[in-house]
Amino acid sequence: TYAPKLILLDISDINCIRDVAKEILNCYGCVDILINNASMKVKGAVQSISLELDKKIMDANYFGPITLTKAILPNMISRRTGQIVLINSIQGKIGIPFRAAYAASKHAAVGFFDCLRAEMEEFDISVSTVNPTFICSYHRQSAPGNWEASIWK
Repeated sequence: TYAPKLILLDISDINCIRDVAKEILNCYGCVDILINNASMKVKGAVQSISLELDKKIMDANYFGPITLTKAILPNMISRRTGQIVLINSIQGKIGIPFRAAYAASKHAAVGFFDCLRAEMEEFDISVSTVNPTFICSYHRQSAPGNWEASIWK
C-alpha cells in the first residue's frame, strides 16, 4: 500500500499537466486507473460569451483530460494494462440552449475517448465514458453581464 499524496492540479492549465503526471509516475511508478472528473461550465447565450471564455472551457473540459491521459498513457501501454474513465455529461450527446461552449467541449471529449477506446483495445487498456444527466456542483452566482464570474467549477 502507498500513503496518499495530495497533488494539486488545475486541469485548465495545460502547461502544468505533464509535470504533474510526471510527478505522479515518479512517486508511484504507474497509474492503474485514471478517472478524468473535472469540469467547467458557463451558462449564457452564444453571443454573450467571449471567445476567451469558450477557450477556457475547452481547455478544462477537453484539452485538460486528453493532455493528462496522453501523459499517463505510455506507462499503461508499456505495462499493457490500465483503465481510463471520463466522467463527462449527457450534454456530450445532446446540446441544450445557453450551454454551447460546455456542450461543444463535452462532444469533443466523447469523440476523443471513443476513438481512444478502439485504439487501446489491442493493449488491454479499458476506456470508459460516463455521461450522467444534470448534477449539482459548486456555483458562484454572478452579477448580470459578468460571464467570467458565472463559471461553474
